[in-house]
Amino acid sequence: MGVHCPVLGFLGNGEDNAPCGPFARIGRKALAKLISTTRARKVQHHYATIGGGSPIRRFTERQARALEAEVTNAGLDARCFVAMRYWHPFTSEAIAQLRAAECHEVVLLPLYPQYSSTTTGSSLNEWRRLFRDDVPVYQVDHFYQHPMYLDAMVEKIEETLGRFAAPERAEIVFSAHSVPMAVVEKGDPYQRQIQETVQLLMERGAWRNRHRLCYQSKVGASKWLRPSLHHTLHQLAAEQVREVCVVPVAFVSDHVETLGEIDHDARAAARQLGITQFEMSAGLNDSPKFIRALGQIVMDALGRTVQSYASIRGAGSVASPVLVAAE
Repeated sequence: MGVHCPVLGFLGNGEDNAPCGPFARIGRKALAKLISTTRARKVQHHYATIGGGSPIRRFTERQARALEAEVTNAGLDARCFVAMRYWHPFTSEAIAQLRAAECHEVVLLPLYPQYSSTTTGSSLNEWRRLFRDDVPVYQVDHFYQHPMYLDAMVEKIEETLGRFAAPERAEIVFSAHSVPMAVVEKGDPYQRQIQETVQLLMERGAWRNRHRLCYQSKVGASKWLRPSLHHTLHQLAAEQVREVCVVPVAFVSDHVETLGEIDHDARAAARQLGITQFEMSAGLNDSPKFIRALGQIVMDALGRTVQSYASIRGAGSVASPVLVAAE
């Protein structure tokens, strides 16, 4: 049997992955430089707050190794490769590894639970630009509805609520990466899928806590999805909420946008606003439940299981950020 090489294709660096939306299509160097310079200042501050570097590469490599072991144990002769959009290993490097392994099939598995043209879509465009080999390619568009993914998220949220003296009293704040309204208005499904994710998690967790959804990591002056995390904290304080549990709902690894923006900056802001307990749910990282979910999704994509919970396209199409290849 040929080698199925689950190429854990992080075809979009979860770090500094601010979707530029219409800016990317304008293609004006001056505007691009202005945006990147503004973003760079902000990110430098966040990196400084978490020790000068981010653990995302380390966590992603761990996810790749764990997924490889998971599908191998399930009977698939497999390998996983990491492909990032904006930093090493780039998509081109992952493709080189895939070719060297002489894989005969590829499954692209996104590390974005929800689909957006600004993240998964952008990553796929880069994949299509670089990979034109005559190899069957299967894609997973999203996996936010997958029961095993939801279970992994519920486990992390339960752990976080357990840090409160009265868990049922804490307000749960789901925070997702924002995107430009112009993108949403053109039919991008991201906002709807984020909202559905929150609903599914609340149902699966069976919590009676009050909860709300907000967005973070806005870039530039255009309109993006709201309310912002900053505004939400002020609103909570005005409502006399003193215990807050923040759940990053669009990320699968801890990185600068969770550790810097939420666990450092938002925590400090909450303290100044009089919020007495602020807890952030840890990323899924290489959580065993999450890795089992990814393994199930990969097997579904290759038609090795009866029931599929992910959106899968047939051979010849390309997928969101995780690559699965076969020899």
